[in-house]
Amino acid sequence: MAHRPPPQMPDTLSDAFAAAVLLSSTDKPDTLPPGRLSPVSPLRHSSKFPTPSSSSGSSGSVSRTPVAPASTLASRRSHSGEIPLPSDGPPRGSRPGHRRTGSGPLIFTSGSSSATSPLTNALPAGNICPSGRIAKPLSSCSASTPPPPPPPRATRHDVLGSGTANYGHGSIVRSRSGGVVVAEEDALVRRAMSSADPEELKRAGNEQYKKGYFEEALRLYDRALALCPDNAACRGNRAAALIGLRRLGEAVKECEEAVRIDPSYGRAHQRLASLHIRLGHIEDAQRHLSLATPQPDLLELHRLQTVEKHLGRCMDARKVGDWKSVLRESDAAIAAGADCSATLFTSRAEALLRLNQLDEADLAISSTSKLDFSSSCTPGTKFCGFLANAYLFYVHAQVDMALGRFDHAVSSIDKSRIIDPGNAEIVTMHNIVKAVASARSLGNELFNSGKVSEACLAYGEGLKHHPVNPVLYCNRAACRFKLGQWEKSIEDCNEALNIQPNYPKALLRRAASYGKMERWVESMKDYEVLRKELPGDTEVAEAYFRAQVALKSSRGEEVSNMKFGGEVETITGMEQFQIATSLPGVSVIHFMTSLNQQCCKISSFVNALCTRHPSINFLKVDINEIPAVARAENVRTVPTFKIYKNGIRVKEMICPSQQLLDYSVRHYGS
Repeated sequence: MAHRPPPQMPDTLSDAFAAAVLLSSTDKPDTLPPGRLSPVSPLRHSSKFPTPSSSSGSSGSVSRTPVAPASTLASRRSHSGEIPLPSDGPPRGSRPGHRRTGSGPLIFTSGSSSATSPLTNALPAGNICPSGRIAKPLSSCSASTPPPPPPPRATRHDVLGSGTANYGHGSIVRSRSGGVVVAEEDALVRRAMSSADPEELKRAGNEQYKKGYFEEALRLYDRALALCPDNAACRGNRAAALIGLRRLGEAVKECEEAVRIDPSYGRAHQRLASLHIRLGHIEDAQRHLSLATPQPDLLELHRLQTVEKHLGRCMDARKVGDWKSVLRESDAAIAAGADCSATLFTSRAEALLRLNQLDEADLAISSTSKLDFSSSCTPGTKFCGFLANAYLFYVHAQVDMALGRFDHAVSSIDKSRIIDPGNAEIVTMHNIVKAVASARSLGNELFNSGKVSEACLAYGEGLKHHPVNPVLYCNRAACRFKLGQWEKSIEDCNEALNIQPNYPKALLRRAASYGKMERWVESMKDYEVLRKELPGDTEVAEAYFRAQVALKSSRGEEVSNMKFGGEVETITGMEQFQIATSLPGVSVIHFMTSLNQQCCKISSFVNALCTRHPSINFLKVDINEIPAVARAENVRTVPTFKIYKNGIRVKEMICPSQQLLDYSVRHYGS
């Protein structure tokens, strides 16, 4: 068939249209165009049973749909550390398999902002007669549209107690045998799977899809396609289920098979365009939008235009080394719709790396492993002169090298060069990674064999190739510490911390170097940061305690009573209590009784605080065993805590929370 030229992208949108794109809808499996049952069936619908037309769009795409009542809308947000992959779903507010027209204003929405609750009175999918009844399909391979799905269900092996119970807005309904309704659903799927009628299998798949049971829907569509493999509409339905399962690469292949069977299948082209936008494939998205019938979706065109604009700005910024702009435009392209583009997430990681935000860069590059890499970085796809998959390994190698994972860095850059051997940037980075990894390996060998001066030179050679490597600076600082070069050791630690703030090894070595120079205030500051970063590290706690003792001693303060670590001390008499609370430093007194549950509960936390703050004296008083102390301190409620500093009571807390107790100990103990 003759193809229409690609539509012109609109430069601007009207105010009404711009306001409309603030809301979102999801896609649905689809039917063939009106008047056709199947690309392999010449049968036509009779005028007696008109075929409803379905709306266009796909997961993350924008569809024109009637507005659902406000009570049916619920917000949906995506997980921390994890990438958002919204499931493919149909327009809201419409009957399954039927698109309403002329029944109120159309609101345009985008796919990841909100979701609707399941339709409660959804009709089975199929052809809708004027009377409202379901028309009998005319062919075993005819198209049928699955109704809209709710969010995917949770794992179904939960076991509930017998009987019925009200939960939220409804009841848990049980079968006569006592099993939950999930068992009945499984039985329905098993019965449907035994059918030899593709239409029955398709309807059953649609029912499962409607309920959010995408795995079961996929099994049923697979069975239907085994019986009728050239059914383009069923392949489109299968693609929708795959999108619901976040298997976008497979969904692309399924849609491509659908348009191979029926090149005029506009709905499959529409879904392909939406998928390619999500994957960041601008040219592929443009091509399929131009083939979408009866006409391309204007919202999809706008989404594509927005992604293309930010992607272009991102590439321009990278060429001039404007990494803040690269980060901003990458984020904007992802937010605009390219939420599954491994290339954009890689670009984001590279920008964060160049901005010395190493932990964030590592998180960004790691998130690409959660994407469908094979479909997002297809062979031949280019980004800023790189083959896309080579670019991913190129950036991964740099992040690994910066964080000291040198073996992984070498492996990644080797893969990048194999994929794109002619790229000058990859060749240069390949040489750098190899040289830095070799220098680090040689330096470690020399250091471990006691040749500290030679190790220092080896690390320095590595820094000539990669002058922003915090690991090499930190390793050279360790050499200079052993050589007694305290000032130079501090300088190297400063360089490492400028690149990677709060780098624990650099802080530890700088604190130790400050200690050697008797700069105890600076040393304690570093140890305080380390204690927050590594609260359970006893070596850090002990080093901090030694620095505290040295600082107090240098000021002429009494330190003979200071002790490191130990357990909470038990007070056995008034004299012991008076001595303990009059000593220099900080003492925390826990008034308690052994039979009080709240006292027992907080005692374990007090033990943890004692370990965490070894320079503070922690004591406990059982008011039943030592009532004289309780009377003298006017303690009537337990647990009560009192904090003494240099013999003066500075804080009293009755039944404090763990958070308040922890804060108070840190505040007065600093």
